[in-house]
Amino acid sequence: MRRVACAPLAPRVGDLAANRTLTLAAIGTARRRGADLLVLPELATSGYVFADAAEARSVAVGADDRLISDWAEAAGELTLVAGFCELGDDGALYNSAAVLDGDGVRAVYRKTHLWDREHLVFTPGSAPPPVVDTRAGRLGVLICYDLEFPELTRSLAMRGAEVIVAPVNWPLVARPPGERPPEVVIAMAAARTNRVFAAICDRTGTERGQRWTAGTTILDESGWVLAESVEDALVVADLDPVRARDKSLSGRNDALADRRPELYGTGEAQPGASAR
Repeated sequence: MRRVACAPLAPRVGDLAANRTLTLAAIGTARRRGADLLVLPELATSGYVFADAAEARSVAVGADDRLISDWAEAAGELTLVAGFCELGDDGALYNSAAVLDGDGVRAVYRKTHLWDREHLVFTPGSAPPPVVDTRAGRLGVLICYDLEFPELTRSLAMRGAEVIVAPVNWPLVARPPGERPPEVVIAMAAARTNRVFAAICDRTGTERGQRWTAGTTILDESGWVLAESVEDALVVADLDPVRARDKSLSGRNDALADRRPELYGTGEAQPGASAR
């Protein structure tokens, strides 16, 4: 069994020092709770609602920044997945997530599907999301809007991910009474159709007038909720990542082996093509 934790924090936009204190405290709390894996929200170092690219650049850090190494030192045996505003070696800004532990940075993923005004600030990543072997299992990493592309979640399952981890910042949207946030429903479907666990850490609070969903959720490999946000408390669940290796649905069905990719194509209309 592995203990998975998500810390639904409320980072302060543009305040690196305050967010450093906030994130290190969350790591300490997760370790005291015996967590093997901790997920922090998207852009946990910087906040999200930037006035412009210049403001984002003023708080961007490289993957070799002291803050990232402080995270690694604090993590120790814990595996940490955390969002940060990255200044790349190429000078571009990226909405990124680091996977790290006491040995240092294991991987950095740059968000490939940017949401709304992120296009005015960030460059989209050009590499596929990583699958990283860790002490907490085989982790497939996505960020927020990436979860809404089934091609990505399926690709992680095909590459052996046992747990999809995703730092997110979900803007609050209207939904019918009694319903879960639509982003959570999408994540539940992704976990179920791919037979993988998921640990999704959303932020809380309101930032520059933007209210957040506070939809932090941990899901099992059948897509059912194991734990979810209750105010700002650490969200914790125990799970066995090995169960995600079994893709059987019945005595005659397998979630991945039943695929018929020769029939799927791209789904994009070709010039001059018609359907009968």
